[in-house]
Amino acid sequence: MLSKAVLSTSLLSALVAAAPKPQVSGYANADASFSVEYPTGTPAASFGPDSQIAAQPTQSGSAYPRVSADPTGATSHGPFSGTPTTTGAAKAPATLGTAIAPLPPNPTATYYNTNGSPQNPMPIPYTPAGGLGTNGSEPRYMVNSDFDYESIQLGLYQEWIELDLFNNGLAVFSEEDFLEAGLTAEDRAYIAFMAIQETGHASLLTNMLGETAAPQCTYDYPFRTVREFIDFNQKLTRWGESGVWGFINHLDSREVGQLLSQSIATEARQQMSFRQMLGLHPMPVWFETGIPQSWAWTYLAPYISSCPENTTRLAWQNFPTLHIVNQANPNRFSPNDTKPNEVAGNRIADPADSTIPADESCVGVDPLENPGYSCAPGIVRNRSEPLSFPGKLVNLTWEQPGQAVGPNNSYITATSAGTPVFAAWVSQLNLTYTPLTMTGNNTGYTYQPSSEVYQGDPAANDTMFLAITDSNPYLTPFNLSMINPHVVALGLYQAG
Repeated sequence: MLSKAVLSTSLLSALVAAAPKPQVSGYANADASFSVEYPTGTPAASFGPDSQIAAQPTQSGSAYPRVSADPTGATSHGPFSGTPTTTGAAKAPATLGTAIAPLPPNPTATYYNTNGSPQNPMPIPYTPAGGLGTNGSEPRYMVNSDFDYESIQLGLYQEWIELDLFNNGLAVFSEEDFLEAGLTAEDRAYIAFMAIQETGHASLLTNMLGETAAPQCTYDYPFRTVREFIDFNQKLTRWGESGVWGFINHLDSREVGQLLSQSIATEARQQMSFRQMLGLHPMPVWFETGIPQSWAWTYLAPYISSCPENTTRLAWQNFPTLHIVNQANPNRFSPNDTKPNEVAGNRIADPADSTIPADESCVGVDPLENPGYSCAPGIVRNRSEPLSFPGKLVNLTWEQPGQAVGPNNSYITATSAGTPVFAAWVSQLNLTYTPLTMTGNNTGYTYQPSSEVYQGDPAANDTMFLAITDSNPYLTPFNLSMINPHVVALGLYQAG
């Protein structure tokens, strides 16, 4: 249910006053019918051997091998300084048009149930008619079209950077660096385990692609501190997750989609965990967002420095970068005091600057003494001052097309859009347009909308997506990619 309203966002409200027992307004008859006696005594201070239980010897090593060990790939990092031998996205021998024309609903989309009972004969007992891939045919877990191939190849590029990124942060920062950010040895072990998860994800996607699957590349990261490392992780896993939700139900191979959904469910948990480490609310939305493949590739490509010779190229578009000048800094206890361009670099998803003065930072604030002002790691944080809010003035600048980005500087940013007129906010189920006021060449401003998905759920929240467009076509989650010909520039907005 996407809206075209020209008006959304705020984080959760401040903590309510403490009460003797959990209270839910309007919830009647909540008296507990049980009572509990808590044990008394002092907590354990010494720990003896475990009790012995019956067991039998086991062995491991028979599982299907991973495509890589952990860690793997090149350990050198930094920007690419050579000359690209090939430029531009991968192309087919022919292109049939410049845009896809809107059509009415699919003529086969006619089913409607009027009485709540099965409408058609069942193929076997307890199995309703319908469904795809349910006719007994053997599953084939391989890509089944160019669309599948390019989508899964994009996903593999994403999995490879995550494998290197998680390991890189653990390698370049010391134990003391992590402790200063409020993260312990257990948190570091958790991040290391996420890296191991990525070896499985990369193996899965490699096997579904075959011999032309892309290998791991070298990368150029934007962070300088642990806080910036965690911030970049929560941004990167955000577009990694949303990029898959955007294309998974368009895949020709439903078998591939099945396995991909089971890996992206883990990616969603990673993104939530990194938000908790940054002291952000872990899930301030009711629905997660899906974005087109060209959006995910636009976010990812600037951080890939170079790839080995003959690495498979992608067909997706790289849009010009949109910069949010007054992007809220989650390291501040007062995000409204964020200075212009307070980020660690100049790329599309660079983390917020964590080197602000201590008396302006929320990192060292005690969450018990000053609830609502701390951004220390935690299961959940409610902020007294939200990162952004409905009606906020948002200043924007964007780059000209034609910039070299991505592996070996071999991809070129491009747009087919006309004069910029709108800001397009993509979050949850909603696409909301707000008017764009131009203030100069490639500069302008708009206001954060106040639209809701459902009553009480601000559409603009979380780490979300913002584009400048030349028009405001009505689109929904399933056909959002049709906005691509209208996109002037693309950015990442930190709404909560």
